[in-house]
Amino acid sequence: MIKKLLFPSKPDSAGASALLLLARIAFGLLFMSHGIQKWMSFQDLSASFPDPLGVGHSLSLMLAIFGELACSLAFIGGILYRLAMIPMIFTMCMAYFVIHGSDPFAVKEMALVYLIIFVLMYLAGPGKYSIDHWIGRFLNQKG
Repeated sequence: MIKKLLFPSKPDSAGASALLLLARIAFGLLFMSHGIQKWMSFQDLSASFPDPLGVGHSLSLMLAIFGELACSLAFIGGILYRLAMIPMIFTMCMAYFVIHGSDPFAVKEMALVYLIIFVLMYLAGPGKYSIDHWIGRFLNQKG
């Protein structure tokens, strides 16, 4: 039992997939909460939200909400998982390197934590307990 826990022979096992699911749910809900806050305060934030891409404050805010809210839903469900993670990773890169680039580490630390988690989760994939896994199985049976 301990040997299996410490040295898993199958990284795509049910246990590993369950851990990936739990991580998707936990970090997806946490990240989604930031998007909900932005969405609920859209009117107040839209005039002054950082605009690192030069597309306007409102559009920058909409893109951040999309990355934090809509993409978090796809991340949690494991649907178009890696595609959904690209805006999430990009949003955290913007937050860490551009928006808070000159701030003290304590201010930008949370963006770095999310960035690291999302890159690792991107590399790990969604696991067996995801919509993408079920779609992949269906497509493999068909073709």
